[in-house]
Amino acid sequence: MTKYIFVTGGVLSSVGKGILTSSLGKMLQVRGLKPTVVKNDPYVNVDAGTMNPYMHGETFVTDDGGETDLDLGWYERFLDLSLKRDNSVTTGAIYKSVIEKERNGDYAGRCVQIVPHITNEIKNRIKNAGTAVNADVVLIEVGGTVGDIEGLPFLEAIRQMRMEEGYENTLYIHVALVPILDVTQEMKTKPLQHSVNELRRIGIQPDIIVARSTNMIDTETLQKIALFGTIPENAVFCAYNVESVYQVPLILDKQGMGDFVCQRLGFNCPNRDYREWQSFVDATINPLYEVKIALVGKYSGLTDCYVSMSESLKHGGAACRTKVNITYIEAEKFEKNPASVNELANFDGIFIPYGFGSRGTEGKITAIKYARENNKPFLGICYGLQLATIEFARNVCNLKDANSTEINPKTPYPVVDIIPQQKDKEHKDVKTCIGTHKIQLQSNTIIYNLYQQEEIMERHRHRFEINPDYIEILSKNGLVFSGKSASSTRIEAIELPDKYFYLATQFHGEFKSRLGNPSPAFKGFIQACKDKKIDKPKPTFT
Repeated sequence: MTKYIFVTGGVLSSVGKGILTSSLGKMLQVRGLKPTVVKNDPYVNVDAGTMNPYMHGETFVTDDGGETDLDLGWYERFLDLSLKRDNSVTTGAIYKSVIEKERNGDYAGRCVQIVPHITNEIKNRIKNAGTAVNADVVLIEVGGTVGDIEGLPFLEAIRQMRMEEGYENTLYIHVALVPILDVTQEMKTKPLQHSVNELRRIGIQPDIIVARSTNMIDTETLQKIALFGTIPENAVFCAYNVESVYQVPLILDKQGMGDFVCQRLGFNCPNRDYREWQSFVDATINPLYEVKIALVGKYSGLTDCYVSMSESLKHGGAACRTKVNITYIEAEKFEKNPASVNELANFDGIFIPYGFGSRGTEGKITAIKYARENNKPFLGICYGLQLATIEFARNVCNLKDANSTEINPKTPYPVVDIIPQQKDKEHKDVKTCIGTHKIQLQSNTIIYNLYQQEEIMERHRHRFEINPDYIEILSKNGLVFSGKSASSTRIEAIELPDKYFYLATQFHGEFKSRLGNPSPAFKGFIQACKDKKIDKPKPTFT
């Protein structure tokens, strides 16, 4: 039978449930088991697609075009899985489905209620996710914190699953903060105790408690957690701060968590093989080189807005045995004080991420211009490609006031325009090109040499693209269009071959990047930053 592991959190959000869930999946994987993961998000949005990144971090995109919480990115990066939109379950999606069934008469006139109709829908989604991939174990992370009113239907659903699936097939893990007081350096367990009590109040007794703390908890703290959590001491673990998040499975498994989980669920998995994972981690924490990257964006106040991109830069660094230090710079800074762009001289590379709307765009364009004119290694993603095209049109092609119609609908030179399929729509979609699409690469280009393939598959999320009416003039002035969609209607990559490294992609390579298999574009960028810093010749990547 499929087993189910439920991960809940207490005290405050962002305590590390996503990393813990991913790490547990890795512990099962190295023992030969097949896990999959489901994220239960209590917010009423149907998906994360319409959310401002400052609200919930980045929107992660799946192969099938699902727009999900950023934790699905962590699951994919740790477990090298390609999850689907159905691996993300929100309150909005659940209620939408139940209401549609009610409108269609599927409930035969019954009074539709939270219990059983909403909870049944939640349980069905969890079970279907495991069945779809024939998983040995389904890991379910319940978003938010215990005690949140919007999370109660999800907690009730997982409480019912213990009765339906059996004790031997279900496991509850609770993660809570154990703060350390600055004055006394004392570890305080009261917040954890209160969240466990709240969990019990709704009928769930945790089988495992994971203390989240800056340092490894001491014996006295562990014993106190076990006593007040009503669990054995060997069921208490600590996720303490480490240099790299990819070390978390190693430190928890060393404490015995992997063996405990397998024994508790009846898996006979005496052997584990961390050799490949350990080699990836070693490359991350034992670098030979170091580079400084300027990430110039509009959401720099919350680094989770760029978590997949930041991790992809680090993946590229691990492949090059290079430590990647990222400085997040608010693009508007260069608008308010244009001379401040000269601080980019202190960096080894300039990275322009995704974005939407007009805020900060001129600051990003200023940074791109600096990179091009000063031959700094440059990588742009999605909006980064569009703004790089605008900068080139203005300052090289002499198309003054060139712009995107997203930013200035009346621009005389709309070098970036809305996707043609959107133009005649009365109500514009938030985006139309989303999910995985085929891309053709031009030979003898940077991006072709990076991928070593003529055809690749990458994920997308955008609704504005390079206007094909301007390709001729841009090409004549030296801009190379090295990647196109399978139909050749969409520009997917641009580059400047006369620069040390200058590349931008419309697609999002970061969504498929892994620690041991980094996105070629990100890896090439970091390699170029490292090589230029140590005065190596321009890389050819062949």
